[in-house]
Amino acid sequence: MTLLTVWPDGDPGTVLVRTSDPEEVQVELKRLGVRYERWPVVPGVTVDNALEVYRDQVARVVETEGYILVDAMDQTPSDDPEWIAAAAQARQKFLAEHTHDDDEDRFFARGAGVFYLHVGDRVHAVLCEAGDLLSVPRNTTHWFDMGTRPDYVSIRFFHDDDGWVGNFTGSDIARSFPTFDELMAGHRG
Repeated sequence: MTLLTVWPDGDPGTVLVRTSDPEEVQVELKRLGVRYERWPVVPGVTVDNALEVYRDQVARVVETEGYILVDAMDQTPSDDPEWIAAAAQARQKFLAEHTHDDDEDRFFARGAGVFYLHVGDRVHAVLCEAGDLLSVPRNTTHWFDMGTRPDYVSIRFFHDDDGWVGNFTGSDIARSFPTFDELMAGHRG
């Protein structure tokens, strides 16, 4: 289930909002211009069948939002040292605060990830799990954490062929806030 946690951007020790209620999550995110939806969770979704399984929902988003490119991607944990190194490198890149010139829409068909939205003087961490669609509006300062052992299938939506090009802020704010692994442990524990 989705978890939204909000902190002052200068005080990650003070939780202003913490909720798993889908309606509360949607209301809070709508204030930021963030689109959040819940889609049915379908067991057995893989990177190879995700676009077919969610064909109707994907078609609706493409039609209403004007996307021209949609793909599915996955991360599946492995003990292979090359996979571990590649996953750690990818994670570090996305942990850096950045913006995009395009919206970042992602649906989690399986697994989880956390989007941290730095809007105004607050950080909103949205722990997305299977069934969550999140649309981060263009030029929203954010970072993404997929954890130390990424495990998800996601569907991504793009307005152009270049995909999401990161415009990095140079800030190290992400280091101050709980990681994906820490949020998951607290959410499950």
